[in-house]
Amino acid sequence: MTEAACATRLFVEDDLAAGRSVGLDHARAHFLRSVLRLGRGAAVALFNGRDGEWRARIEGLGKGWASLEVEAPLRPQDATPDIWLLFAPIKRARIDFLAEKATELGVARLLPVTTRHTAVSRVNCERLAANAREAAEQCERLSVPEVAEPRRLFDLLADWPCERRLLVCAEAGAARPLAEVLGEAADGPRGPWALLTGPEGGFAESELDALRKLPFVTTVGLGPRVLRSDTAALAALACWQAVLGDGRDGPPRD
Repeated sequence: MTEAACATRLFVEDDLAAGRSVGLDHARAHFLRSVLRLGRGAAVALFNGRDGEWRARIEGLGKGWASLEVEAPLRPQDATPDIWLLFAPIKRARIDFLAEKATELGVARLLPVTTRHTAVSRVNCERLAANAREAAEQCERLSVPEVAEPRRLFDLLADWPCERRLLVCAEAGAARPLAEVLGEAADGPRGPWALLTGPEGGFAESELDALRKLPFVTTVGLGPRVLRSDTAALAALACWQAVLGDGRDGPPRD
């Protein structure tokens, strides 16, 4: 079986093991039949975030339905970097882009939070989850990030797990450089992390004052330029991945 033969990857909820049969919903069956124009016997790679990636073949395909037979393992399950992204909701095209790219950068959990200056009042979590799933299928991830329901920022932080460090991306000049903070953490033990970015209008000063008083929070800056919310989130994630995540060279440190 060539690599090209399994270029199509699909996330499924079902358990995966040799000989199992997996059914697809209408949307994914339509994708295989009408978009990719695959037929019976075509190879597809399946993953579920638990059992690694498996080769499967289409055993039946019709209008609105498809059945696949799982054949053999392709890759074992790997560990997802333990990084969460908290973000103030932004306009539709940009929040979709953010969910997609954050998935590509390895985020384990996406958490929309409302702040004082948040202008977007509604978040379509089903659409964000679909964007995350499609991004995982395309970027060869073996997991899909969880999309949490929106919460008010300080309601979420009231029961925050204190062992998870939270990096708050503040306005330029208002905090230590992100690279400096990550560099200091690189020589210490690995642990869970989270990043927080604010709305297009930025955090209120009262919010930043309250955040700085929390023992698990470190405010960080991203340089001299004012970045859009989605740009700031992705820049911070890329830096974290390069220094502390699975993007760095060498084996993980305990």
